[in-house]
Amino acid sequence: MKLTQLGVSELRRQLQAGAVTSVAVADALIARTEAHAALNGYVAFDAEALRAQARAADARIAAGEDLPLLGVPVALKDNIDAVGLPSGAGTGALHGLHPARDAEVVRRLRAAGALVAGKTSMHELAFGITTNNSVTGAARNPWDPSRIPGGSSGGSGVVVAAGLVPAAIGTDTGGSVRVPAALCGVVGLRPTVGRVPGQGIAPISATRDTAGPIARSVADCALLDGVLADGGAPLGPVALAGLRLGLPRSPFWETLEPGVQAVADAAVERLRAAGVQCVEVALPGLSELNGAAGFPIALFEFVRDMGRYLHEAGRGIDLQQLVDGIGSPDVAAIARPLLAGGAVPEAAYREALLARVKLQALYADAFTASGVQALLLPTTPLTAAPVGDDETVLFNGQRCPTFPTFIRNTDPGSNAGIPGVTLPAGLAAGLPVGLALDGPAGSDRRLLAVAAAIEAILPTEPSAPWLR
Repeated sequence: MKLTQLGVSELRRQLQAGAVTSVAVADALIARTEAHAALNGYVAFDAEALRAQARAADARIAAGEDLPLLGVPVALKDNIDAVGLPSGAGTGALHGLHPARDAEVVRRLRAAGALVAGKTSMHELAFGITTNNSVTGAARNPWDPSRIPGGSSGGSGVVVAAGLVPAAIGTDTGGSVRVPAALCGVVGLRPTVGRVPGQGIAPISATRDTAGPIARSVADCALLDGVLADGGAPLGPVALAGLRLGLPRSPFWETLEPGVQAVADAAVERLRAAGVQCVEVALPGLSELNGAAGFPIALFEFVRDMGRYLHEAGRGIDLQQLVDGIGSPDVAAIARPLLAGGAVPEAAYREALLARVKLQALYADAFTASGVQALLLPTTPLTAAPVGDDETVLFNGQRCPTFPTFIRNTDPGSNAGIPGVTLPAGLAAGLPVGLALDGPAGSDRRLLAVAAAIEAILPTEPSAPWLR
């Protein structure tokens, strides 16, 4: 196997056994990154700094040191602060500027021995799902570079799927880890909110944001989750025979692209054939509660939390300067009114928080009443759209709003703060389809264990054309 195809767990084993060196891996990744720069997965990449980190890691391995990620390169979304690289949040006023301190998640990665490979492209300020960014350019899907990789952590999906790095860290507010993972044919985890610290990450919403890993297997995501969350029990084996999973038909299984429907249905049949009990689970009123909670919370807290981050992280600008520097029209249309008399009133924000509590109770009651370990659903209702479809996308013959269409299935769990994981389930017209699992709050490790058991019986799709 090529060095660029090794996942985190296998690479760590080979490094510790002395079968490969971190320098050799870094050199292979650097060559591949340079060869596939047109994908625009990275916005900042320092080859010599990566080689220097790799040399230091090889010396530590030779000295007998053993850490969970020692010698393994990991990329970071551009909104995660890391000393030595710019942290621009994909936006004009911060582009190219270096932070003074590491984010807490970066501190934990470095303490585990990881090498920081570079900073990945993102939708500007994380307000979107196309990663077609007017400041840093469009990131492109390795399966078809004319199509989007998803977002807002689009570059993180690109660099993993294209073999430029074994894993990357993104952030997820309404689907921003799971959507790009699904559209790029890899695995992504959104942890329970609060499980992973947000200090040093340019925010949208403290209530909704969380960092999470994107990798090529559930085992790799589990390894990274243990580091990011500062601990995690080993994943125990899960028997599929007798496992109960919920199928929330409305709205998650309604109005899918035919290809997505076929792949998702085939996955359910595989699970049933393996003995999984797939049962219908109702979530009455979910769409209404989700709508009442989602954007009012995010838009109110963006003004509050981003302003606080800029000050506390010493980024050298204030919120007005940040908003004035927005380059992407779709993001400017969201953010600029918030500082020009269009802010969400505090009373509306408080009502949204109450709706969120009801949404959380709806999920908790559904899990308890049905006895299911997780809810099973297509990650996105459609496959990757063409680059440029920022406002509307062709979906089952109609032009539909791009952002809400892609996050329809990921947003409710995000607003409830529960963990979610997406797995590659197959291809539709040559493009990846993701299968998602949402679990009860705090069930992250159990959810990963269930996902690993399911991963083992899903079809093994070929690598993205750019990975071969």
